[in-house]
Amino acid sequence: MTQRHNFLIGKEWRERGQTIPVVNPHTQEAIAEVCLAGRDEILQAISLAERAFDKTRNLPAYLRSRICGQTAQGIRSRREEFARTIALESGKPLVFARAETDRAAATFEIAAEEAKRIGGEVLDLDVAEHARGKIGIARRFPIGPVAGISPFNFPLNLVAHKVAPALACGNPIVLKPSSTTPLSALLLGKVLMETEAVEGSLSILPCKSADAAPLVEDPRLKMVTFTGSAPVGWDIKRRAGKKKAVLELGGNAAVIVESDADLELAAKKICAGAFAFSGQVCISVQRAFVHESRFDRFMDLLRQEIGKLKIGDPLDETVTFGPMIDLENAERIEAWVGEAVRSGAQIVTGGKRKGALYEPTVLAGVDPAMKVSCQEAFGPILTVEPYADFQKAIDRVNDSDFGLQSGIFTNQMDKVMQAFDRFEVGGVIVNDAPTFRVDNMPYGGIKESGFGREGVRYSMEEMTEIKLLVLNNCKD
Repeated sequence: MTQRHNFLIGKEWRERGQTIPVVNPHTQEAIAEVCLAGRDEILQAISLAERAFDKTRNLPAYLRSRICGQTAQGIRSRREEFARTIALESGKPLVFARAETDRAAATFEIAAEEAKRIGGEVLDLDVAEHARGKIGIARRFPIGPVAGISPFNFPLNLVAHKVAPALACGNPIVLKPSSTTPLSALLLGKVLMETEAVEGSLSILPCKSADAAPLVEDPRLKMVTFTGSAPVGWDIKRRAGKKKAVLELGGNAAVIVESDADLELAAKKICAGAFAFSGQVCISVQRAFVHESRFDRFMDLLRQEIGKLKIGDPLDETVTFGPMIDLENAERIEAWVGEAVRSGAQIVTGGKRKGALYEPTVLAGVDPAMKVSCQEAFGPILTVEPYADFQKAIDRVNDSDFGLQSGIFTNQMDKVMQAFDRFEVGGVIVNDAPTFRVDNMPYGGIKESGFGREGVRYSMEEMTEIKLLVLNNCKD
């Protein structure tokens, strides 16, 4: 008998007849069922958030900080429960599920600090003669209720990246978690209910996409923050009207390994960056360009690193590589690899599927027009190609519709700075995989990867507006 989970509106758990199963990707068995909110319940949550804003907008900084700190403590106190929930609903190995839980707690701890630092600035306006005697005070104010839409791949920490900044700056938030992995978000709701948060600060509503339209279109919501696929994200922007939108969309991350690189480090980091959570990460390494003089040695080291991955049940403490989120996506990756091989690519390692588990797969001889190269795989695929000319390697990195993060392994600062200047991405990572992320850094991309930035302080800037006060101290 699977456990039934209700959705949350304010501080009230609600039940509704229609449910969906939550399926363990490893066993393909239902582990729970979740009630789906309908359009009426979503509208009720928006109304509650609108009323709550009258209180949250005036909460003092110390209290906003304390609420975020209480949430962090609540997550840490339930660390194993959160980690097991993440592993069961997403198929993420337990070792990485624990790491995600720790990151989510840290995200709220960062928010607790940033809540005290929203601030503003004093401006001397007498830069022109007609403004003699005038000063300006610029302050940030919360914009109002926010809609958050989160994906399956980080079902707790990417929820935290929407909820924590909203609470830190005084905005209520109505959250739609992924229908595939809603349990972690609902557990976070239980944690928030034990804090001093104002009722209506957070509602968590698993729902059908068709019923979620008010989260994008209702003018009472002043912003929508979305993490997910590019087609859905750009459609949200089109429908959002005058409200703010922050879109953290897909990626097609590339990395250059220069001739002077530490190959052992590069192979280790690129393996981890390509195959962590079966490549289901927006900044998963999908394309690697290795200097031709080091190519063969790099490939040997990469094979060794892949051989260290332990494949199996995500709940096994020793497992580091588990299934994809569902059978459909594993079959999609299988089809992409098959298509690439038929067109001339070679499988270096991997290339086999068993149920929802697709082996860590490295491809060589890949044409840039192949799906495995030019589209977002969001799966355990890494293409590796040699290069001779550094400038052409940069061009290959930029030969993508996406621009989230890229990386370079080198100790030559001139090449680091060239990459920083020329890579068409939101972030450049040096001597680590482009999969690197810390939760206080500005995170986001350009091109098809979206716009706006996450990272607690940067999200708070997106969720606030600057208001100016001009004072006239002139006696004339």
